[in-house]
Amino acid sequence: MKQRHIPSNERQTRREYISGESHYFQGARYLLNVIEQPSPGRVVIRNKKKIDLYVRPQSTLVQRERIMLAWYRAYLKQTIPPLIDKWEQVIGVQVADWGVKQMKTRWGSCNIPACRIWINLELAKKSSRCLEYIVVHEMVHLLERHHNDILRAYMDKFLPQWRQYRQELNRSPLSHQDWDY
Repeated sequence: MKQRHIPSNERQTRREYISGESHYFQGARYLLNVIEQPSPGRVVIRNKKKIDLYVRPQSTLVQRERIMLAWYRAYLKQTIPPLIDKWEQVIGVQVADWGVKQMKTRWGSCNIPACRIWINLELAKKSSRCLEYIVVHEMVHLLERHHNDILRAYMDKFLPQWRQYRQELNRSPLSHQDWDY
């Protein structure tokens, strides 16, 4: 699924991974609180308002970003399998393999011959509805390759509110990355 309307989406400034920055998780905005400690990095949600990022003293921006991205990836790796299991039963398709990766121009992709779907790491920042919509969309590609009336009919059948979720996804802020259009 291509990220449409990206030029008009709100953009975050480049993240520096310092205390007081806004970061998104599951569609909600959190304030980052960086805590230096001598043990390995980790991320903890606190009070539904803050993300505590534990880092080693003198950690670099790259190291801090790596910890956050690993946390986002772990969340998706835990969240996606139950979605695939649920929707395989509903849609009647079998996903042979799936993965999470950073993508600049797509929310997801589907390799039809391999029955493999890829989900954009950025979706960890979006609501669970948006994540589920993309998983369903990519799985429906196992029934219909093209973005046409047939695919839209399948989406209407399996996830009638998909257009709302697509609008929500397209309205949500995007990361600072320079996206290729």
